[in-house]
Amino acid sequence: MASGLIRDARQICVARIGAPHGVRGAVRLWSFTADPFAVADYGALATKDGARSFEIATAREAKDHLVVTLKGVTTRDEAERLNGLELYVPRDALPPTEDDEYYHADLIGLAAVTTAGEPLGRVVALHNFGAGDIIEIAPPSGPTLLLPFTNAVVPTVDLKAGQVIIEPPDEIEGDTPNHPEA
Repeated sequence: MASGLIRDARQICVARIGAPHGVRGAVRLWSFTADPFAVADYGALATKDGARSFEIATAREAKDHLVVTLKGVTTRDEAERLNGLELYVPRDALPPTEDDEYYHADLIGLAAVTTAGEPLGRVVALHNFGAGDIIEIAPPSGPTLLLPFTNAVVPTVDLKAGQVIIEPPDEIEGDTPNHPEA
């Protein structure tokens, strides 16, 4: 690293270890990278606190996950103790994003404002429950807002300005009108 450059200390979760697979220390691994096998390209993967790190020795595809062996993990008992661990890499170890692509960690904490400039709150999470991405915004008070993370609802993401611009939908499915039933 060149002197004078500040390393991005944010950690990005790239995988989660699941249950053991077999008796020789292999584990199920859910990769959160676009190409599931790319998780092996980052070298050592660390726990969030950085106290432990693991290197993938081998990886093969399974139904909806990878089956991997980790260097130093050779028994089922050792593998069982890793179940549920999330594995991270530094943000700057990841490849740059394309236009209109973002890592969740880049969006968390950004201010959310309406197209009229009115503050809505801060981005606290992004979710995908199977029907598309959802942006979660925490207002200064009250319940969080869950909105579709689409170009229509979030027309602008300005990382340099530290904000997302929100065009709230006119109607959100499931909302009940505020008028008495006839």
